[in-house]
Amino acid sequence: MFSVFLLAVSLSMDAAAAAVCCGINARGLRLRDGMVIGLWFGGFQTGMTWIGGLFGGLLSQRLWRLGSLLAFGLLAYLGIKMIWEGIAPSRGEACPRYDLRPGPMAVLALATSLDALAAGLSLAYLGQALAPSALLIGLVTFCLSLAGGLLGQRIGQHWSRPAGIAAGLVLLGLGVKILLG
Repeated sequence: MFSVFLLAVSLSMDAAAAAVCCGINARGLRLRDGMVIGLWFGGFQTGMTWIGGLFGGLLSQRLWRLGSLLAFGLLAYLGIKMIWEGIAPSRGEACPRYDLRPGPMAVLALATSLDALAAGLSLAYLGQALAPSALLIGLVTFCLSLAGGLLGQRIGQHWSRPAGIAAGLVLLGLGVKILLG
């Protein structure tokens, strides 16, 4: 389950960075607002992990030999993408303007949880049960997004890049672990 916890922390970095942006851009963010942010991100991470895990279970029954290569490829892609986004010069604002209404929050939560869909595919190859893994990923994302939203006005925009790089390195490490079995 420690591997799933590391995966959860890695997957939640995008959501936590987006929550920091929400905190930076929302004036007078309260605890209730932070919980709403956490619920959006944590809920989407849980759901997308679940969907990816269900699809991964079907896939693993048919393509078991290619499964570890697929899981490695997905995690390596996500990890390299996150590292690149942390290193590459930003285009425009580091934190786009978002409000806390359901429409914009759903779009932001979906955009930051697509990697959880791909990571859910790899859970079968980690030998982890889907339900507790998806719930752990959602809980970690909720907590980090809540904290990110509340602390966003204080810690500023510069922390999102190092967090993304660290998360990308962890995803790469998990991919290598799966590949080497």
